[in-house]
Amino acid sequence: MNKSKRPFTKSKRSFRRRLPPIQSGDRIDYRNMSLISRIISEQGKILSRRVNRVTLKQQRLITIAIKQARILSLLPFLNNQKQFER
Repeated sequence: MNKSKRPFTKSKRSFRRRLPPIQSGDRIDYRNMSLISRIISEQGKILSRRVNRVTLKQQRLITIAIKQARILSLLPFLNNQKQFER
């Protein structure tokens, strides 16, 4: 009997890799608000590298860009507006 044809083998799971949020053509600077808004949480905090799936160099550049945007008042320092419901 041929060993190459096994009827009861475990099938390998195929998984789809999540695409990184920053493509090679994206510029990381304070004016790129579409990129910055993906990196910031709802409270206005910078998300960690693990959550964002970015490299260390990219995370440093993102942090600098967010801080510049905050200083230029393009972004709030805190975003803790509570919405009251009646």
